[in-house]
Amino acid sequence: MKIKHCFLLFVMVFLCTNVVFAERVDMLKAGAKADGKKLNTLLINKTIERLSSNGGGTLYFPSGTYLTGAIKLKSNITIELETGATLLFSDNFDDYLPFVDMRYEGVMMKSFSPLFYAVDQHDITIKGEGTINGQGKKWWTEFYRVLVDLQKNGVRDLNKYQTMWDNANKDLNLSKVTNEDYKEVLDRRFFRPAFIQPIRCKNVRIEGIKIINSPFWTVNPEFCDNVIVKGITIDNPPSPNTDGINPSSCKNVHISDCHISVGDDCITLKSGRDLQARQLGVPCENITITNCTMLAGHGGVVIGSEMSGDVRKVTISNCVFDGTDRGIRIKSSRGRGGIVEEIRVDNIVMKNIKTEAIVLNLFYSNMPKEPVSDRTPIFRNIHISNLTGTQVNSAVKILGIEEMPITDVTLNNINIQSNTGLEADMVKNLVLNNVRIDSKMGAPFKISNSENLEINSVKSMTPNADSPVIKLTDSKESLIQGCFPISGSRSFLLLGGNCKGTVLMNNCFNRLPLIMDKESKFTKEDLTIKE
Repeated sequence: MKIKHCFLLFVMVFLCTNVVFAERVDMLKAGAKADGKKLNTLLINKTIERLSSNGGGTLYFPSGTYLTGAIKLKSNITIELETGATLLFSDNFDDYLPFVDMRYEGVMMKSFSPLFYAVDQHDITIKGEGTINGQGKKWWTEFYRVLVDLQKNGVRDLNKYQTMWDNANKDLNLSKVTNEDYKEVLDRRFFRPAFIQPIRCKNVRIEGIKIINSPFWTVNPEFCDNVIVKGITIDNPPSPNTDGINPSSCKNVHISDCHISVGDDCITLKSGRDLQARQLGVPCENITITNCTMLAGHGGVVIGSEMSGDVRKVTISNCVFDGTDRGIRIKSSRGRGGIVEEIRVDNIVMKNIKTEAIVLNLFYSNMPKEPVSDRTPIFRNIHISNLTGTQVNSAVKILGIEEMPITDVTLNNINIQSNTGLEADMVKNLVLNNVRIDSKMGAPFKISNSENLEINSVKSMTPNADSPVIKLTDSKESLIQGCFPISGSRSFLLLGGNCKGTVLMNNCFNRLPLIMDKESKFTKEDLTIKE
């Protein structure tokens, strides 16, 4: 029995020593200056290296303002900020040198170090109730100066970083692995760093903190696995490209309970751009986004436009967009390639949307038509349900390309009050089920150059005496059923061009003067009415 007790005591001591092994460093006691004036970069990075080499630990920042340059995160490291603590990142560009391997707008290159940077690490956490401030104003100002110099002078007034970029990237041939619509961006040669960019890391957690004034994209994991972003606030003022949360080529990402107001898209899923990303072939997949509020931003939740490595298996639910330029936006263009598929959006409320509540667009860049190849983008298997939108400019736009129509899209239980209604062009297998669009101008539903449409119980409560409810142009094999339009519209349906195979079934038209609009052009073979 004594031997057994001794063995148990040994095991307990061993376990206890392992549990308490991770060290928690009070950075103020460790010598950090909390005056917002003296740089703490060296102390922070040395502490990270020491803790990580010993198995990991926590850098704890009590209340105060800690000025720092780029922070290099390592495995098993936690950055924790107390209420009242601010990590204030330097706005001296030299504090983000030397250049490192990073990803800018989906293109791998060498440029400034991200403010928080990690490569091939695991179990990284940034958490707490404090603030991290990127002091982005000088970055934005220099970006605009470079942009204006390029546009007016063809790059006459180079800064030293542009020359450094040329030298660091001369062997990468970036112009050969990106499309011509990226040439102007490459010509700038000044690429601001992302705020938080772990690359090829596992088990990344960002929780609770407030992030403000990002120089560029804010939370931007690249090629990472198991990323959790929970309960954070991002507040960037109107500023260039200051997106909120941008997982790129990541898998198993969970974004929840966040509050976002930024200068570009609030949450965006990406996988790189053009040939370089297709060669890497790393998709963004297994993504959940839920319980988030988006205010200012170009888009609420966006996919693309850099999606050349594919985006798939995505759920977006229980979110509110109030004041964004767009709501749900999926965007790409010819020449980019990549597939967006297996997307589910559910239980969304939008208000004060400046352009479209829902937009799927393959004309993001003005690229010419080309034969179908791996450069041809594909949107398919996208389903949106239970969405309410008020004070919206344009309800829905779905714009495919001639050589690759958007396929298998469902809009179910949608209610939008808008200036203009639904516009769909180059779509196959579109289902509209219980969709109500109260638009002020034109036909609420306009569909052209499409095929195999199922339109069930669509309606508008703002009839227009100058327009039909539905306008179909050159759209074949359409089933329209279960509709009960109110009085006030000029007619129910206008057919134009080749609309062969249109079927009306189980509709009630007794409140309208005309079923078929007087401007319709069709033959008896085109239309079947079954009441």
